[in-house]
Amino acid sequence: MKIYTKVGDKGKTHLFGCCGMVQKDDSRIEAVGALDELNSVIGVSLNFVEDDIKTHLKKIQNDLFQVGADLASNADFKVPRIRASHVEEMEHRIDTIFELLSEQKEFILPGGTPASSFLHLCRAVARRAERNLVKASKSINLNPELLRYVNRLSDLLFALARKANEEVNVKEQHPLYDYFGS
Repeated sequence: MKIYTKVGDKGKTHLFGCCGMVQKDDSRIEAVGALDELNSVIGVSLNFVEDDIKTHLKKIQNDLFQVGADLASNADFKVPRIRASHVEEMEHRIDTIFELLSEQKEFILPGGTPASSFLHLCRAVARRAERNLVKASKSINLNPELLRYVNRLSDLLFALARKANEEVNVKEQHPLYDYFGS
């Protein structure tokens, strides 16, 4: 089987069971692309994290395929859908992680360990995916759980980034504000 189909040679692609051919810059395709990028950055991050965080990231990677399938199909097409239970499970994981972390009193700069740095990058890409989903929701009916899931996902990635630093006692850095110059 060949990897190329030539279907996209004229800037179009198709979605699961709906919409026929759409332009590759369609808002839904933009959102699917951002989710794919997020999944890829998570894949890179797996090389830098410890086992507990790896477990969270592998679960997220599988969920993201479900998010993509849900996004790329209409309500009549049978694909796995993101449900409220996905969001509730993620909220539980966030709460469990935050119970173990020191209290955050200020904004923090992304960085620290390589693991934390990559997890902050994942968080930023998740926020972009969320913005793309919001944009797509203006022209199509989205499963509302998709937006909730991706919004919570960036929170979970933030919690994991903090956890990665705290596991090895790397102190978080805070922004230095220079309002008045020198």
